[in-house]
Amino acid sequence: MKARTTVRPRDLSFGVRVGHGLPMSDLIEDLEPGGNAPEFTVSELSGAVKRMIEGEFGHVRIRGEVGRVSRPRSGHIYLDLKDDRAVISGVIWKGVSARLATQPEEGMEVVATGRLTTFPGQSKYQIVIDDIAPAGAGALMAMLEKRKAALTAEGLFAQERKKPIPYLPEIIGVVTSPSGAVIRDILHRLRDRFPRKVLIWPVAVQGERCAPEVTRAIQGFNALTPGGALPRPDLIIVARGGGSVEDLWGFNEESVVRAAAASDIPLISAVGHETDTTLIDYAADRRAPTPTAAAEMAVPVRRELMAYTAELGSRLTSALTQGITRRAQRLTDLSRALPRAETLLETPRQRLDRAGDRLPAALIAKVRGEEVRLNRASGGLRPSVLTNRVTVLRERVADRAGRLGYALARPVEAGKRELARLSPRLDPARIDEARVRKEREFEALCARLSRVGTGQIEGWQKRLDALERMRVTLGYTETLKRGYAVVRGDGDVVTTREAAAHAGALEIEFHDGRLDVIGGGGGSAKPTAKAKKSKDEPPEQGTLF
Repeated sequence: MKARTTVRPRDLSFGVRVGHGLPMSDLIEDLEPGGNAPEFTVSELSGAVKRMIEGEFGHVRIRGEVGRVSRPRSGHIYLDLKDDRAVISGVIWKGVSARLATQPEEGMEVVATGRLTTFPGQSKYQIVIDDIAPAGAGALMAMLEKRKAALTAEGLFAQERKKPIPYLPEIIGVVTSPSGAVIRDILHRLRDRFPRKVLIWPVAVQGERCAPEVTRAIQGFNALTPGGALPRPDLIIVARGGGSVEDLWGFNEESVVRAAAASDIPLISAVGHETDTTLIDYAADRRAPTPTAAAEMAVPVRRELMAYTAELGSRLTSALTQGITRRAQRLTDLSRALPRAETLLETPRQRLDRAGDRLPAALIAKVRGEEVRLNRASGGLRPSVLTNRVTVLRERVADRAGRLGYALARPVEAGKRELARLSPRLDPARIDEARVRKEREFEALCARLSRVGTGQIEGWQKRLDALERMRVTLGYTETLKRGYAVVRGDGDVVTTREAAAHAGALEIEFHDGRLDVIGGGGGSAKPTAKAKKSKDEPPEQGTLF
């Protein structure tokens, strides 16, 4: 027998209507002493409680701490609001959560506005939240510190993620309000230091539209194509003037911080005054205390840069001049220490002569040794040995010939099967295309080889010309042009007066030819016929005096 639920009149004495809009007296019959109370369904009782609560608490504001927060795939948000003694469940529908300025987070103290209702499926009451806001500056700072700690744990503020600021960007993108004084300060400072092209992405710098617009601006600048119709900036400046924590809150939103950290373009944060700090300052590649300071970080001073360049040019010219002077002096010193060619060839000539003297005897000894080896080897060569060897080799050849047909047939059959498998893939069009491609590659390689060969030949020619100039410069014929002469006697170079006195005839070489002088031995010298040109015989290295 099922148990029956008895509901006494005092248990439903809410003082309001229950059921289907009927008074309590219409639902509860007059009870006779000792009789049972009437029965109600669970749905009737839950509906009565729901209408009573919604009628009494149509619109309420609740202050409390956010406890458990759940975000299922439906897009709704389920949370708990609690204080030190009680907990109430709350729900934010998907359409409302999308337009909230502040998203609820666990541990955050908020003021929630909505209507109280019940959820009969779980026999509990809850608040349907239409708006939610932090409960004050203390709550904002607590939420800010919590968000900062979470993003720091993800590594978004790590120093190794930050990119260097370009020294002289061609295009600067500025994300700010187009009507404020910030953009005018930035443009004025850039014009004074080093004029650059500036792209302005107008955004709201406070309020509910601030965070999404700043996020889209940073992502939009990064999505631009380099060299396109709208050029991609080399540097982004996110700027705003000073304000309260609430005014700057849009730059603390997680979407803005993540967009700044993910930006491929270096980003400077210039939000607020020097004492104002937002989360985008930690994610940016560099923080500027003011928008004007951001413009100073973006570009150098043009006059200082030109002066520095001129100084470097002067230093480079001086260094090159000194280097060339030192190398010229070094070359002069080394040229004086160069030995004579005859001295370098004396030892190799002697070694060659000695080797030439020993060569005939060595050849004869080698031939005799080979004759001895041939005689020893031919002693064992008898016809019977050769006949037996040939017989063994013939038997071996016959044995292997019998196996050769089968051994050759196996790879032939395998090749046929492989050819049958590959033949459908041998498309003439593909073969022609491959041949054309290879011909093009071959022509490109030929062109490259021609260019490289031409360049190498030109380099060799230049080097050969330089060596020829050095040879002519270092030769003694150049010295003769400065007034020196070479004196020869009896075919040898005369270097002393005594040798000239004992010479039968002297020959003096000038830069334009040679002159024969008859009469040595200290007597008077008398020139002979015309001077011989140096072209008639090869120049000879002599002693200068």
